[in-house]
Amino acid sequence: MRRAIAVPFVLAALALQGSDPTSAAGKRWWSHVTTLSSDMLQGRDAGSEGHRTAAEYVAGQFKAAGLEPGNKGQFLQPVALESRAIDEASSSIALIDAQGKEVPVKLGEQAYFNVRIDLAPEIDAPLVFAGNGLSVPSENHDDLAGLDLKGKVVVYISGAPSTLPGAVQAHNSSSAVRAKALADAGAVGAIAISNPKNQDLPWERASGARLQPAMTLADPALDTSKLLRFGAAFNPAHAQMLFEGAPQSLAQLLAIADRREKLPGFPLAFRVRAKAAVRRASLTSDNVVGLLEGSDRRLRNEYVVLTAHLDHIGVNPNLKGDQINNGAMDNASGIATLIETARDLSSGRVLRRPSRSILFVAVTAEEKGLLGSRYFANRPPVPAGSMVANVNMDMFLPLHPMTLVMAMGLEESTLRKPLEEAAKGLGLRVQPDPEPLRNRFIRSDQYNFILRGIPALALKVGYEEGSPQEKLQKEWIRTRYHAPGDDAAQPVDFDAAVTFNRLIRELALGIANEKKRPEWNKDSFFRQFAPASSKRK
Repeated sequence: MRRAIAVPFVLAALALQGSDPTSAAGKRWWSHVTTLSSDMLQGRDAGSEGHRTAAEYVAGQFKAAGLEPGNKGQFLQPVALESRAIDEASSSIALIDAQGKEVPVKLGEQAYFNVRIDLAPEIDAPLVFAGNGLSVPSENHDDLAGLDLKGKVVVYISGAPSTLPGAVQAHNSSSAVRAKALADAGAVGAIAISNPKNQDLPWERASGARLQPAMTLADPALDTSKLLRFGAAFNPAHAQMLFEGAPQSLAQLLAIADRREKLPGFPLAFRVRAKAAVRRASLTSDNVVGLLEGSDRRLRNEYVVLTAHLDHIGVNPNLKGDQINNGAMDNASGIATLIETARDLSSGRVLRRPSRSILFVAVTAEEKGLLGSRYFANRPPVPAGSMVANVNMDMFLPLHPMTLVMAMGLEESTLRKPLEEAAKGLGLRVQPDPEPLRNRFIRSDQYNFILRGIPALALKVGYEEGSPQEKLQKEWIRTRYHAPGDDAAQPVDFDAAVTFNRLIRELALGIANEKKRPEWNKDSFFRQFAPASSKRK
């Protein structure tokens, strides 16, 4: 390891100034958060020097906690990436009407390129509106049916009708699954319009990051960016320009979407003509993997995988004032919990060592499309079939006292039992995701384990609908999510963080000590991804 542990410990000493947790457990957790969200790490963008320093810090902490290197004798697992950034000055998007008149689209204000797609240098194709852009034959829902999409660019509104179960909606709304459905129908590109009622970020914030590099895995077998040749996001405040002369206006379509009804589909009156100049670079960013070997001779060859993402979105030179996106809650907080859980489980702070082995994995490039976890889940350092469960911690937001644990995936597998037992022991109640339309179960790293058939949970500090706690969390999303305000100066409930850490510890123990390996429930949509041998009879 380069520079190993010394530099990060200096950072920790500097970062702790001004923090005020009261308990020793809270101070330890906060020291990791403040170290990893220090300005000196420049927002931990995947592949950056700041990320490398952060990875070395985590590796040093894993070693100090007593973990063994988890990647073939090493703590670091290099992940080869390709970086892509749009050269906006040399790029353009325009709408072409039936008479050939060109209507320029203002990049940044009205739309921006989706560089997660491997953009073709030029494209000229008709536009077709296809509802939510979802094709789910198993649920008798197909927005693409009856539409000629060959050689076309599909315009869609994010979301799904109420007839689709939450898990089905979440999976089919993932970028790779939707892109494959569109490509299979002959489409060459997609324009996404976010429903304003379900947007995590206001347009100005999302558009403000459009010039930041996107990334994909260099391993061609794991690269899903080439399914389409064009992609863009359109500002819903300006997207009516796409629907001039169409059977229905954008306002009418959004009203249908807000009622959670099936949207219609129809050709639009325009073609899209685009030129994309893309700067490309190759780079490497590290996952960090630590191993706690289980105590049971038979079960130690099975692995519970605890994950949190180490990267954040780096520095945005287009911002005024503070340009560093420190990523304290997203997701230095989850990494800090990963470190503290490793410390507790490996150093005699529990009654007995877990029966199964536990892998502690700090994954990279989550912010670039869950890339580090996709690499790890598909190129694991242990036999793939030996990973029995994943518990993921991403932006769990300890902003207020913790009385509820929000569990994405609660209804999907037998992991519910050990979670409820762990929560009960801490006086917590368990709730399913109160906002399924945000599709959070497929938007973080647990999703790549799910696609490999591994039962998973993603956990957060919960809140009741309509409560002051809900208001506080939504205000955090509005003002601090993917912004410089997510730093060590923000208010944090340290007791909630300590409670969450204890929950993760007890849950990991519960899963590791269960005699029977976790399974998907018979009625779970995600059971289809499990190997046939592991499905419940």
